[in-house]
Amino acid sequence: MAIGILSSLLASDHSSIVSMNLFVALLCGCIVIGHLLEESRWMNESITALVIGVCTGVVILLTTGGKSSHLLVFSEDLFFIYLLPPIIFNAGFQVKKKQFFRNFITIMLFGAVGTLISFGIISAGAIQFFKELHIGDLQIGDYLAIGAIFSATDSVCTLQVLNQDETPLLYSLVFGEGVVNDATSVVLFNAIQSFDLTHINSTIALKFVGNFFYLFISSTLLGVVTGLLSAFIIKKLYFGRHSTDREVALMILMAYLSYMLAELFYLSGILTVFFCGIVMSHYTWHNVTESSRVTTKHAFATLSFVAEIFIFLYVGMDALDIEKWRVISDSPGKSVGVSSILLGLILVGRAGFVFPLSFISNLTKKAPHEKIEFKQQVTIWWAGLMRGAVSMALAYNQFTSLGHTQVRGNAMMITSTITVVLFSTVVFGLMTKPLVRILLPSPKHLSRMLSSEPTTPKSFFLPLLDNGQGSEAEQGNRSVVRPSSLRMLLTTPSHTVHYYWRKFDDAFMRPVFGGRGFVPFVPGSPTERNGPQWQ
Repeated sequence: MAIGILSSLLASDHSSIVSMNLFVALLCGCIVIGHLLEESRWMNESITALVIGVCTGVVILLTTGGKSSHLLVFSEDLFFIYLLPPIIFNAGFQVKKKQFFRNFITIMLFGAVGTLISFGIISAGAIQFFKELHIGDLQIGDYLAIGAIFSATDSVCTLQVLNQDETPLLYSLVFGEGVVNDATSVVLFNAIQSFDLTHINSTIALKFVGNFFYLFISSTLLGVVTGLLSAFIIKKLYFGRHSTDREVALMILMAYLSYMLAELFYLSGILTVFFCGIVMSHYTWHNVTESSRVTTKHAFATLSFVAEIFIFLYVGMDALDIEKWRVISDSPGKSVGVSSILLGLILVGRAGFVFPLSFISNLTKKAPHEKIEFKQQVTIWWAGLMRGAVSMALAYNQFTSLGHTQVRGNAMMITSTITVVLFSTVVFGLMTKPLVRILLPSPKHLSRMLSSEPTTPKSFFLPLLDNGQGSEAEQGNRSVVRPSSLRMLLTTPSHTVHYYWRKFDDAFMRPVFGGRGFVPFVPGSPTERNGPQWQ
């Protein structure tokens, strides 16, 4: 008896090792093929991983006689606890802070308010159409969850095509909105799950709104506090004088700690780790030695890159999970109908806020280069049509138990989510390159736009290092006109709010938490007092 149990355990362990070997080999294959397709820019690592995952799923499905299509069982913990944090943190760590906060109001308008509008449109459409289709026993909470699930965008394909040197405003809006959108969608989803929405009244609605803003603000503050704590510890103790390994390890662990603390207190880990990344790149990163800066920059970028490929590869393999498709096999037409309705709602929901909010944003702008042109609005609309891993993970959370379901309505939503993610990522992703070529301005227009832009990012690969020091110094040498009206304050934020923040930062924050110009100096250390720093 004991021997039989032991042998079955050993066989299970060996099958897990085989699965991991194949998965790692597939990851390597995605990277190599993605590199070979880099020049064409039609394909990217996301689409490549998705296609390879689907092809691998087909092969496994055939070899197992139709029993399974994936190597690993889907786990929400794997996604939310291990794969998502490095992706979101690296986004915050790399963000061009000056460009991001210059357009902060517009980014929040698109990322937060726009997501709420899209959520409302998709939820209302789902209630209207799905009840007529009789897809299953779905409650009001399920319909609202569908709105949150399909409001989460994935703008990776568009960001890989856009050039932030040529279109810094557009890149900043698409990038910033993507991160805030994901955070807002997850916060919405968590708020929906924490309330009994079967009997909605004004009290529950107010509590829901209050809980949403509480999660949003608390998560942001937690990320900022954790980032400042890491900066203070490294500045005061200065680990680099003894071991650069310790300060690199502390940066990585503090970044991950911010996410886990948010999960511990039932906050939004995405928002927390994103703002932790921004704060750590502004303060902590300048407090470590030169070699640690290079190490952390590449370590965070590499972890994010591998996690993204891992997610898309798995999504491609799980798309052919025979168990879920078998539940709805008697009504394939209805499944196609649900997927088509969801795609239509995504298109309408996206348009329902991009163009109106762009109009509102343009009303507050005077300079032509600060306004969002119609072609840029279309690009922003298109960038948010793709759906990815966040939508998949939220759908699994709502409609399955440990990745499995036998309920017809739940299986219908899971398979429809898979269809929407595959179709939007592959079809819309492949169409992104030619569409952006058509929509973006001509080189002459670009050169005029670039010359009028106050900040021109220097490198795609070193975005976190551009803090706009030169322009800030210039601002410090000239008087700043105080805004005489609210309209003037909104139309000239970079010459007012940013200026006063720089003064506060230099006077109070950097002396305590470090940063550029406040790097600790220890004789014999790798960091020189006035040594060359990456600009």
